[in-house]
Amino acid sequence: MVSPRRRADVIDETANPGQRRFAGPVTGDERQMLAGFLADQRTTLTLKCAGLTEDVAHRAVEPSTLSLLGLVRHLADVERRWFRHVLADQADATPLFSSPADPDGDFEGATADPATVAEAWAAWHAAVDFAERFTAEAPDLDVSGHDDWRGTVSLRWVLIHMIEEYARHNGHADLLRERIDGTTGV
Repeated sequence: MVSPRRRADVIDETANPGQRRFAGPVTGDERQMLAGFLADQRTTLTLKCAGLTEDVAHRAVEPSTLSLLGLVRHLADVERRWFRHVLADQADATPLFSSPADPDGDFEGATADPATVAEAWAAWHAAVDFAERFTAEAPDLDVSGHDDWRGTVSLRWVLIHMIEEYARHNGHADLLRERIDGTTGV
């Protein structure tokens, strides 16, 4: 007889060797803790998307256009916006997948085309790499930038906001992945 398991325990760790969801520090200074929690949330997203083919990763649950690939595209734009555009003051760091004319382009443009999938992951990795470097090199968490929506924001606030943003969308990813192939957990 197979013993029942909790939903959160159902993860095939052999499919993702060396990739643990919670690898961040449990002690340390504020920057280490915030960066660690954000890294854990990013890992959760990659684990939720692991092993899916292009034709499945873009699949939405109607009537919504929300999909795992759309989440990757959306989070690439969000990372890019807060770290490059707002904190690093790079005016040319505009969204890659959405625009004022197409505000849901990150989700609606998430197609099964292999080039679209590769572009999304490359953009997400580039945005995460920049954010990690920016966070590590900032003199302190009070480094700030101006956002038209929120006003002056600090690196501390952006890190907390990004943890919240990923946590919210990882909840969506949980449901999407279970709907696609029954995978739960992570």
